[in-house]
Formats: sequence, structure tokens, C-alpha cells
Amino acid sequence: MRRSFLPALALLLAVPAAAAALKSQDLSRVFAAFAAPSGLLQGCGDVPEAVALAEELRDRALRIERYMESIEDRKAELAQAEQTLRERLAQLKSQKGGIRARRDTATEAVRDDIQRLVALYDQMKPAEAAAVLTNLPADFAAEILMRVRPETGARIIAAVEPRQAALLTAQMGARSVRKN
Repeated sequence: MRRSFLPALALLLAVPAAAAALKSQDLSRVFAAFAAPSGLLQGCGDVPEAVALAEELRDRALRIERYMESIEDRKAELAQAEQTLRERLAQLKSQKGGIRARRDTATEAVRDDIQRLVALYDQMKPAEAAAVLTNLPADFAAEILMRVRPETGARIIAAVEPRQAALLTAQMGARSVRKN
């Protein structure tokens, strides 16, 4: 019976202590109560061990209180840093959207320019187009030939010198292979 009595007594004392700890939201007040242990030394002021223990408890309580204050300061700093990061993230997302819009506009402008250039070559006589294309870089000329109408491209390649036509055809084939 004696063995079951001690755990029950400990549980009986621990439940109100735990409830009081959970009830108090500010733990620094709980530790502050121990910072001034005036009631602890009543009648024990002449016992040096009791005085030393009371001072040690007071010092620990003060350290814990300072530590709890530093935790609160850190929480505030973290909240501020998080808010700053959220604002910066919103700015970056906004800038990303603007960059994407400008890039899409630029890409669309390049496509329009290429379409106009292709239409121009479609309207040229094959011999004239061949003369111009042979003076362009091979990859650029191949790109134009890939985009003009097939019958126009065939006439232009036929008007190009055979060696240059072979080079342009190889560039066109290489372009097709890179796309896949």
C-alpha cells in the first residue's frame, strides 16, 4: 500500500502545478517569483548552506528571466526578418512578371521581324535571293530557307552555287536534328 501511495501523492501535487504552469502564458513571471526568495530564508538566515542555496536559486531565476527576454527579442527579430523576406519575395515576383512580359514582347517582335524577312525572300526572284543568301552566315541563311515556302526555297537553292547549296542544305539538316 505504501508504494502505491507515493506515486498517487506525487500525481496529486504535480497536476495542480502543471495546470498553473499551463495557465500562466508568460513564463518569465513564474521565474520572477523565484528571483526574490525572501520567504525561503525565513528562519534559515543563520544556515550558510540555505543562504547559498537561496542565492543560487535567485541567480538561476534571473538568468532564466534574461534568457526568456532574449528569446522574445529573437522572436521579434525573426518576425521582422520574415516580413522583410515576404516583401522582397513579392517584389521579386513582380519583377519576374515584368521581365517575362518584356521578354515575351521582344520574342514576339523578333518573330514578326523574321516573318517579314521570310515574306520578303518569298517575293524576291530566286537568283537575287540566292545572291543575298550566299553572303549571309550559313546558319542564318539556312534558317531563312527553312521558313520560306518550299517551292521558293527549292528555286533559291537551285540558283545557288552547288558548293554553297550543299553547305546550306547541311545547315538546314543540322537545324532539324537540333530541334529533335
